[in-house]
Amino acid sequence: MESMPGKPSGPVTQGSVVNAIMDSFRRIVHALRSSHRAAGHLDLTGAQLFVLVALGSAAGGPIGVKELADKTRTDPSTVSVVVGRLVNRGLVKRVRSASDTRRVELSLTARGRAALRKTPTTVAQSKLADALGRLSKADAATMKRTLKHIVEMMGEADAPATMLFDDGDTESAEGDRGAPRTQRAASKNARTRSVRK
Repeated sequence: MESMPGKPSGPVTQGSVVNAIMDSFRRIVHALRSSHRAAGHLDLTGAQLFVLVALGSAAGGPIGVKELADKTRTDPSTVSVVVGRLVNRGLVKRVRSASDTRRVELSLTARGRAALRKTPTTVAQSKLADALGRLSKADAATMKRTLKHIVEMMGEADAPATMLFDDGDTESAEGDRGAPRTQRAASKNARTRSVRK
């Protein structure tokens, strides 16, 4: 039986739509991974670079954890983990507010500002967050609902929503490949010592 003229068959149309969606995901992931690799040249992870850029773009001085979470479109507890690593590396300063001791204020140190000057002019995670923020309310609601459904169908609804390319996340997902170069080297040396024993 011949199909109606001008009316595309269902499977072909569905397949082409899925291909187009997958292509969009591939482009986004490629941009994020390229940004992560660029961060690696600075001995940072993609998540750490994203947080540095967010802090560097804050107008009016230090900001709190909640404000930083809003700027990075993530949960305060999640962004705090990345902040802690940056504090330990001397790139971010974390102090109690003089006016409200319950509030923790975050700002870049001199080393953090120097690292930021070496970063790429565009960070993919920032561009993605900005693009999502420019969606209409209707489009954003549709995307939220659709992606939630996809995540559920993939069986990932209970997976932790860690920051993209955070070192803890990439270590578990990719071994040591996603970690900064010095971290990968330290891990490699540790494994070598273990084998020698």
